[in-house]
Amino acid sequence: MRTSTPARVGQYTALLAYLVFLAFPFLWLVSTAFKPPRELGSLHPTWIPEDPTLANFRQAFDEQPLLHAALNSLLAALAAAVVAVLIATPMAYAVARRRTRLAKAVTGWVVVSQAFPFVLLIIPLFLVLKNLRMINSVPGLVLVYVVWALPFALWMLAEYVRALPPELEEAAAVDGAGRVRTLVSVTAPLLAPGIVATALFAFITAWNEFFFALVLLKTPEKQTLPVVLTHFIGAEGVADLGPLAAAAFLATLPSLVVFAIIQRRITGGMLTGAVKS
Repeated sequence: MRTSTPARVGQYTALLAYLVFLAFPFLWLVSTAFKPPRELGSLHPTWIPEDPTLANFRQAFDEQPLLHAALNSLLAALAAAVVAVLIATPMAYAVARRRTRLAKAVTGWVVVSQAFPFVLLIIPLFLVLKNLRMINSVPGLVLVYVVWALPFALWMLAEYVRALPPELEEAAAVDGAGRVRTLVSVTAPLLAPGIVATALFAFITAWNEFFFALVLLKTPEKQTLPVVLTHFIGAEGVADLGPLAAAAFLATLPSLVVFAIIQRRITGGMLTGAVKS
């Protein structure tokens, strides 16, 4: 089907407006991070700093333990991504290959669970972690991140499994391989792109997460980077705008880099189930 010229112009105009809407906060953040205090208080702000400076970055590192908080976020995000993928891969294989009512129920529950808001989950999760004596600990936070990332990881990997030809697994079964051997030796290597994309998505989710970390971590040396960023806001709600923008810019970079790597793989994983050979 051909699209008329006015419709195509309208589509590109809407797309451009949407891109500007998405890019505006980040571009303004970058601009603010390099502005000196005189320009930050100006009544006529500009996009490009007139006198760019790195003082905001130096002040941010002097005021808050950003490197230590970033290390906590990195450890929590990496552990959550690895554990979530290790659990979700065999689950996704079972859901995709077992055409049973239980598999359909699991898939339905995965979709429904994504609609639950954080507020409904934090109280039961807090009580569970309290009984396990894992409050105010990075391992406890990792457990929460794994639980939160599993539904999407399961759904995404299941789509990758469904896109694989089952004849390969049938050939392995003829050669005497069991389900576990087939999953490890045949299916998992073919799922490598999907596993990487899922792990990186779980990493991004954990790296950017704020609410659970704020509630579960109380000791300053255990707090993650998103929580530490709130320390640039004073008790009266006045933000130290320059250092805050600089720290937020640095905290955003890993997410942007990782998302740039996996965005095509995520789109491919969402579409693989719609195409059958």
